[in-house]
Amino acid sequence: MNRRTTPVVAALAATAALLLTGCGSGDDGDSKDKDAIAGADKASKAPEKSGNPSGAPAEDKPDGVDVSLPKSMNLVFDWNKPKDKDEAAAMNDAANFFRAIYRGVDKRTTKDAAVTAYGTGNGLHYAQVQINEWIKGGWTADGTLRHYRATTRSAPNGDSVEVAFCADATKFYGKEIKTGKILKTKKSITDFDYYRLVMVKHPTGHGLWQTSKVFVETKAAKCQ
Repeated sequence: MNRRTTPVVAALAATAALLLTGCGSGDDGDSKDKDAIAGADKASKAPEKSGNPSGAPAEDKPDGVDVSLPKSMNLVFDWNKPKDKDEAAAMNDAANFFRAIYRGVDKRTTKDAAVTAYGTGNGLHYAQVQINEWIKGGWTADGTLRHYRATTRSAPNGDSVEVAFCADATKFYGKEIKTGKILKTKKSITDFDYYRLVMVKHPTGHGLWQTSKVFVETKAAKCQ
């Protein structure tokens, strides 16, 4: 992301130090078991409805939760929908997980309904850490964050799906809230990250999938 100030490192349970869009460091490593999806947890309690039901158009409220973002934050998901119904649903909610994080950044809170709807376990903790670091830094976001080259992989039991993809933050910037200054740096390998999200079915969410684990490879040359 073109908003480098000071690197942020946050220790997350069962993962390396992971931060969104290259704000920290982390590596997912090689899986010893290619058929297993690491970190598939149980889902959390049912999500709360958005406190402002009229605050966004219907397409911005999947599962009845508002994931709308300001026009200054443009999250692009340039990927094809899988044929498998569950994998397609998991991919959609992986995108909603990212929208929820940046909605939390915009609203300056980790308690927005979208955050708790689309994150659970370590995934929820990951989201809360990201939002808190933006808040502590005095930043909001501005520009376009592109996600692409997505793949999906289902666990044998059908209860979890791994959604993996690249992220390009070369046109996504931090913005100082107090001054309105947009923080930019030159395009570099630090703007490219590779994510693996473990998505789990919510037991009563009627098609809702939640992010239970997040693994990030920063400075991902394969995403350039």
